[in-house]
Amino acid sequence: MLIYTDTISPRLRYIISFFSDCIGIEDFRITSDEEEFLNYSGPRINYSNSKIAEEEIHVVPVALLMETGVREQNITISRWDGLESFFKTNGDLPFDIFAASFYLVTCYEEYLPHQKDMYGRYAHENSIAFREGFLQIPLVNLWFMEFAKLIRQKFPSVQLSQPSFKFLPTYDIDESYAYLHKPGWVNFGGQVKDVIKGNFQNLRLRSKVVKGLGQDPYDAFDWMDQLHAEFALEPIYFFLMAEKRSRYDKNILASETSQQELINRLATKYPIGLHPSWQSGDKTELLEKEKKLLEQIISQPVTSSRQHYIRLTLPQTYRQLISAGMLEDYSMGYGSINGFRASIATPFYWYDLEKEEQTSLKVFPFCFMEANSYYEQQFTGDQALEEMFHYYTQVKEVNGTFITIWHNTFLGTASRFDGWRDIYKTFIKRII
Repeated sequence: MLIYTDTISPRLRYIISFFSDCIGIEDFRITSDEEEFLNYSGPRINYSNSKIAEEEIHVVPVALLMETGVREQNITISRWDGLESFFKTNGDLPFDIFAASFYLVTCYEEYLPHQKDMYGRYAHENSIAFREGFLQIPLVNLWFMEFAKLIRQKFPSVQLSQPSFKFLPTYDIDESYAYLHKPGWVNFGGQVKDVIKGNFQNLRLRSKVVKGLGQDPYDAFDWMDQLHAEFALEPIYFFLMAEKRSRYDKNILASETSQQELINRLATKYPIGLHPSWQSGDKTELLEKEKKLLEQIISQPVTSSRQHYIRLTLPQTYRQLISAGMLEDYSMGYGSINGFRASIATPFYWYDLEKEEQTSLKVFPFCFMEANSYYEQQFTGDQALEEMFHYYTQVKEVNGTFITIWHNTFLGTASRFDGWRDIYKTFIKRII
């Protein structure tokens, strides 16, 4: 396929490459030579203000892909084939699909002044996807699918080989255990709280677990292993490796032999990634220390990560990950609501809008985290199950990668999460 444009910019090259990958165009070129475009006999897209050839798909551009830096964009929502669209123009498509896709996939709006949430993160209420009601759908994938239909209609001989659907379960291990292997002062403080609150059932359970007479309620790892074996799942585990406890970092310290044994046991079966601590967001030198510590434990390189509490700030967080040697990030989603933060269900390479370049960091967007359903959206188990099926269906319809986040805490036997492991297993049973 040949794409014509008056000016070949880094932004255009980036989004055309991503578009081609998504719809399965194996061979494409971008040219600014009008004569070459006119003489080309294969499928072709004209990305300019004026029509050039009779047999072409004409996409009229807005200025975004020829600009550098970020500025407030004038966005008005229209409809195209039942889907929201913006950057309206006149052509074979009624909007600039490449500029609109670039705006969403790069999280352009997150570089602009915005409100932070209670954790200092980009608040999802700022996003155009939330405000205009399309956060729950992978809008860019849906645009691309409709565009692919138009390409096939115009050029019936074109060969498109879309990627196949994938399900990728992932786990964040914030607290391996509720009571086991924690410092004595932590358990003592917990006992005092139990007494003050009159939670004597919890007090008895804590005592039994610490004495080795009962199972820790967060220890779901054997159960998870059985589930993976039964349904041939290939998950990724992300471990929190903070060197000291803090308000948001409550992991079992990696200096504990039991924690090292757990990590090593799982590393023999599954890929292991880093869950950078909350503290590493304030002290960037901690990121490399935590990465090195995890690598020492499992005796292999660690190149994937997901931010604890989804503490993701663009472009700083991704630059720090790249500097630390990370190749994959799984943080592209919200820690406050489920949905498609970048309006996409396909992995993509991060584009740094300030440096105007595609980077080496591959971003794997997630759309469902059980903690969002439980804590933020305050869903019942049945509502969470329905929500998970919604996102599964949305991603499968566009041949995307459906990435879920669960925590061992929800999959254990803790009374406050009663029934959630059954919800997860019910979901797995129905889709496999």
